[in-house]
Amino acid sequence: MSNIYDVIIIGSGPGGYVTAIRSAQLGLKTAIVEREHLGGICLNWGCIPTKALLRSAEIYHQMQNAKEYGLKVDGAGFEIADVVKRSRRVSRRLNGGVGGLLKKNKVDVIWGEAKLISNKQIIVSTPSAKPVEPQNPLPKGVLGEGQYEAKNIIIATGARPRSLPGIEPDNDKIWTYFDAMVPKSMPKSLVVMGSGAIGIEFASFYNSMGADVTVIEMMEHIMPVEDEEISKLAKKQLEKHGLKFHNSAKVSKVEKTATGVIAHVELKNGEIQQIAAEKLISAVGVQGNIENLGLEELGVKTDRGCIVIDDYGKTNIDGLFAIGDVAGPPMLAHKAEHEGVICVEKIAGLDAHPMDKNQIPGCTYCNPQVASVGLNEKAAIAAGFEINIGRFPFIGNGKAIALGEPDGLVKTIFDAKTGQLLGAHMVGAEVTELIQGFVIAMGLETTEEELINTVFPHPTLSEMMHESVLDAYGRVIHM
Repeated sequence: MSNIYDVIIIGSGPGGYVTAIRSAQLGLKTAIVEREHLGGICLNWGCIPTKALLRSAEIYHQMQNAKEYGLKVDGAGFEIADVVKRSRRVSRRLNGGVGGLLKKNKVDVIWGEAKLISNKQIIVSTPSAKPVEPQNPLPKGVLGEGQYEAKNIIIATGARPRSLPGIEPDNDKIWTYFDAMVPKSMPKSLVVMGSGAIGIEFASFYNSMGADVTVIEMMEHIMPVEDEEISKLAKKQLEKHGLKFHNSAKVSKVEKTATGVIAHVELKNGEIQQIAAEKLISAVGVQGNIENLGLEELGVKTDRGCIVIDDYGKTNIDGLFAIGDVAGPPMLAHKAEHEGVICVEKIAGLDAHPMDKNQIPGCTYCNPQVASVGLNEKAAIAAGFEINIGRFPFIGNGKAIALGEPDGLVKTIFDAKTGQLLGAHMVGAEVTELIQGFVIAMGLETTEEELINTVFPHPTLSEMMHESVLDAYGRVIHM
């Protein structure tokens, strides 16, 4: 009976381990299967270590500009090995924390690679692929290979970097974000293929550390999911820092040379431009880990590399669920966590509420930061809304000027008829920490009147959020 559970979760990324903990809190006997490392890609090779790298880059950038703050810093420099070492140390610390949380909540950890043999059973075997950075030593009390049974099985296997034919990563001159996180030496030049969050964050990091970086983006604007106005402002600031961009362009071919690569870039006008660099980072998106799980044999529906689910994570097969990246976009850790909680609460019989994907914030931790939630201007107009738009620039905010961060914008979009907040979009210092205020407002169905009557503390960056709302209704004070 020890191998029989109420819930088994396959994958211990943010979605998987949060779901496991909530499942245990609800009194369900719970196990989680992991083949590589607790915390998944996000904690070990994504969200967390990249933020550690970017923090090092931010401090280095400030040291180089210390004179602007009346300070003297002589001989500022870095050792890339030490920068990477700190990043890995941060990940390992949190990795251990996840193990502690699972143990505290009495979640069984099953170590190995899971495959479905029915909608109620899995078989766990030795992982087929060697971990990039293996969990060593294994947490105490973990279970191993064998057959396990559960009333409900939740697939949370995440995603991996997508590669383009003919431009496959080789862990040497063509990198995925895995490689870009642990460089053995600092490249003098880079081509970054793709300007989504992953591409822009690495472009920003390497640029801040002194590399000559060129970003190639197929779409008309960088960070194409963002509001066009915000995207243009972000690009302008990134260019001030030395980044170079080719929009409406694609890498058609990559030649490897003795010293690096030559990227053949097809520009909008059809011209082919050759760009030589030491390394190329392929950041053209991710794809769900749906292979070798036994999905085909059970007839689980998939679409474009992801598992098809309903509003509560249920697949077309009874007792089988999926959450997070493997269940489709937006492929964000916080979406996976919330999706998992909804899924397991529904399993437990609670009155769970479906997630409104329009209220999932997005954050990009480049310099300057970008954050958003809800509809952008074009999407709001396309949806048929008559809109009021408010804008407030960082240059009008005392805290931003005191910080030496006067470049940025807060933009809010309202339904002119009802006052409903439809979207909020920001670029500038610490906006990834500010966006949650607008997320809460949207979740509470706050109108412009309530936001206008809210008292924001002074002096803070958050005052710009208030001023942006005031501007949407002709009441802005400091502009």
